[in-house]
Amino acid sequence: MDEIINCPSCGELFLKNSIHDVCRKCYLEEEKAFEIVYKFLRKRENRAATLERVVEATGVEEELIHKFVRKGRLQTTQFPNMGYPCDRCGMIIHKGKLCAKCIDSLKHDLKVHEQEEQRKEELRKKEQITYYAVNKKE
Repeated sequence: MDEIINCPSCGELFLKNSIHDVCRKCYLEEEKAFEIVYKFLRKRENRAATLERVVEATGVEEELIHKFVRKGRLQTTQFPNMGYPCDRCGMIIHKGKLCAKCIDSLKHDLKVHEQEEQRKEELRKKEQITYYAVNKKE
């Protein structure tokens, strides 16, 4: 569903939809920047260029290049040194949101949490006290 928000780039109000996440003006600027980056990377000698080299040669912001890779507009199979930062640690990755190290760390943390929850449940069961009424007949 469409919603009215401020453009994250320029702050202008626009109708956000599933296609564009910035206003029309900023979208057109991003398209120009993409053309510059893609034209640079298409040259055989630049296909293995690092992100820093691409930023230096094209003048396009690093974050915008990360956005192109994240959205799949620049394929890492064609340009192996392109990537974007892991959402957790910032290491450069080529797919997903997290690097393998952070995924393993989160899995470990979840396993530890699950074991702790099981331990707490066992303690709760042990602590349950049942009271019995005893009738003494005199």
